[in-house]
Amino acid sequence: MAELRFRTDEPQEQPAVTLDAFLDQSNATAVRLEPDDDARALLPYLDRLTMIEIGFPSFRDGRGYSAARILREAGYTGELRAQGDVLVDQLRYMRRCGFDSFMPNVPLNPVVVDRVMSVYDHAYQTAADAVVPIWKLRHG
Repeated sequence: MAELRFRTDEPQEQPAVTLDAFLDQSNATAVRLEPDDDARALLPYLDRLTMIEIGFPSFRDGRGYSAARILREAGYTGELRAQGDVLVDQLRYMRRCGFDSFMPNVPLNPVVVDRVMSVYDHAYQTAADAVVPIWKLRHG
């Protein structure tokens, strides 16, 4: 499994430019953020971006989760791709933060992906997705 998508639109084929290149030229529609990049720099341009790729050089680096949530909470609706050292046990959490596309360095087993994504029926906290937390379901 090379790319994993949770979107119904066509995959983005255009190359993503770096944040610095995007801010200098501003006509690209796909941007790649590295862990040190500030996702808030893209907020004025969200309406014209079709894909934002966030790099994960190491599974231990969680800054990409924060970048995804910032972008989704600001209203970004385009493809949000996690690329790099993405592990199968991280997928559900990445989806909750707003990622809807994944390009892991190592192919993921589709059977394991399906199992991981369906383990839990409910979430315990709010996130960038539309899942209603179980405490709210219980108490209204």
